[in-house]
Amino acid sequence: MARASRSDQRLDAPKGLRNSAKRNRASKDRFGRFTEGVARGMGTPWFLLGLSLFVIAWMAWNTLAPESWRFDSISLGFIALTLVLSLQASYAAPLILLAQNRQDDRDRVQIEQDRQRSERNLADTEYLAREVVALRLAMRDMASKDFIRSELRALLEQLDERSDDRDDETTDAEPNAR
Repeated sequence: MARASRSDQRLDAPKGLRNSAKRNRASKDRFGRFTEGVARGMGTPWFLLGLSLFVIAWMAWNTLAPESWRFDSISLGFIALTLVLSLQASYAAPLILLAQNRQDDRDRVQIEQDRQRSERNLADTEYLAREVVALRLAMRDMASKDFIRSELRALLEQLDERSDDRDDETTDAEPNAR
């Protein structure tokens, strides 16, 4: 007796509707990956080389092989070869277009993500610019290095003058003390 899977034991969903959305999405994705693989493969030099060798072999067989072994007549212009190549082209074109549509969808998502990233960068840059302006305004209220130096020089000069005045007073007071 086969074991029922966990999803088969669920009673809250009708049997035919369970996981249909997941399967449909998975099958579309699987087919999309298949079309991209075909388109990617058809764009390679190996595919062109293989197709060229196939056509050469086909034409060589149908021209050089004994009459009874030939399956496509050269007198009719290789109708079967034309049919095979037309069939290949009729399937290749839509598969390539499907792959391009998937790439367009991915590009659209990437462009949207780039736009959002750009908006965030712009907002961050504007915020940083406002912060720099605020810091510059705050720096205007602060004393500059040159201002502090000039004030210290002025204080030093005042201290030197006081020191000179005291020295003068002490030298004046010494002769009187004798």
